Amino acid sequence: MKRIKQIVKWCVIIIAILSGLFAAGIVFLTIREYRPSDVEVLSVSNGSKKVNQDTELTVITYNIGYAALGSTEDFFMDGGTKVRPDNKEVVEKNLLGNANVMKSNPADIYFLQEVDINSKRSYHINEMQYLEKALQIPGMFSYNFKCDYIPYPIPTIGHVEAGLVTLTDLEVNSASRISLPESFRWPLKICNLKRALLEARIPIEGTKKELVLFNLHLEAYDSGAGKIAQSKMLADILEKEYEKGNYVIAGGDFNQMFEGYKQYPILEQGNWMPGIIGKKDIADTFSFAVDDSIPTCRMLNGPYTGSYETSQMYIIDGFIVSNNIQVQNVNVIPTEFQYSDHQPVKLTFKFK
Repeated sequence: MKRIKQIVKWCVIIIAILSGLFAAGIVFLTIREYRPSDVEVLSVSNGSKKVNQDTELTVITYNIGYAALGSTEDFFMDGGTKVRPDNKEVVEKNLLGNANVMKSNPADIYFLQEVDINSKRSYHINEMQYLEKALQIPGMFSYNFKCDYIPYPIPTIGHVEAGLVTLTDLEVNSASRISLPESFRWPLKICNLKRALLEARIPIEGTKKELVLFNLHLEAYDSGAGKIAQSKMLADILEKEYEKGNYVIAGGDFNQMFEGYKQYPILEQGNWMPGIIGKKDIADTFSFAVDDSIPTCRMLNGPYTGSYETSQMYIIDGFIVSNNIQVQNVNVIPTEFQYSDHQPVKLTFKFK
C-alpha cells in the first residue's frame, strides 16, 4: 500500500510539473505572439524600369512551398506524415529548381508565397535572399507566419519566419503589408499564420495612375469563414483602388477553387478541401484570370504519383484583374510538381 501511495504521489508531481511547463509555454508564446498592425509600410525594391500605358507586362504567381514540398514529400496537415524533408539538401535542390523554373519563364513581376527566411522546416535557409541573387531581381517581403516555436506535431514544426515576396525590377512608389481578418481564436491563433496582402504600387509614366499589385495567400485550414472574410476584404480593397482610376491586379494562392472553371474529382473523402470563390464575390468591374487546362496544386497526402488521375488536384492559383486591364494570355507553367506542391501561373497583360 505504501508503495502504491508513493507511485501515485510521483505521478501527481510529474503531472503537475508537465502542466506547469505547458502553461508556462502558452504564456510565453502568448506574450511573444506576432501582432502586426493593420497596415505596415514596407521597404520597396530598388527596381528602376519605367512603365507607360503602352507597356506589355508579365506577372507570375508561384507558391514555392518553402522549397520543402516537392514531388517526393507529403505533409501531416494534408493526411501525410512528414513535417519537413529528411535533410537540408532536399530543400536546396527544390530551391534551385524553383529558381530555374522562374529563370526559364522570365517575368516583370513575381508573386511568391510560402517563402521562408528563417525556419526550422526549411533548415533556416533565407530563401528570399537566395532567389533575389539567383534571379538578379530585387524583392519586397511581408510576414504572414512568424512564431518563436510551434510545439506540434512530433517532431515539432519549431521556429518559423515566412511570408510573401514580390520580386520586380520595375520602379515601385511604395509597398505595404495589409492585414487580413484572422481565422482562429486564442490559443490556436498564437502559433497560426497571420494572413496579409503585400501591396506594391507602380507609377505609370505620363499619368497620375498606378498599377496596384496585391500578392496574396488566403487561409487554408480554417472552417471556411476565414477565407470568406478575407476574400470580402480583398474585394473591397480592389474596388476602392479601381475607383481611384488605378489598374489593379491581385494574384496568388487563393486556397479556393474558381467558380465556373474546371474542378478535379475528389478521389478520397475526408481530406483537405479548398473553398470556392465566385464572380459574385468580386465587383462587376473585376474578373478572374485563370487557366484551368492543368491543375495548379496537388494534395500532400503522399508523394506525387506522376498522374493527375491518381493524385488529388485543384486549381486554386490565379489572378483577379480590373476591367481596364487587357489580359493577353494566362497559362499554368507545367513543372510536374517537382519542386513544390504548386505549379506557377503566368499572366501577360496590357493597359486598356
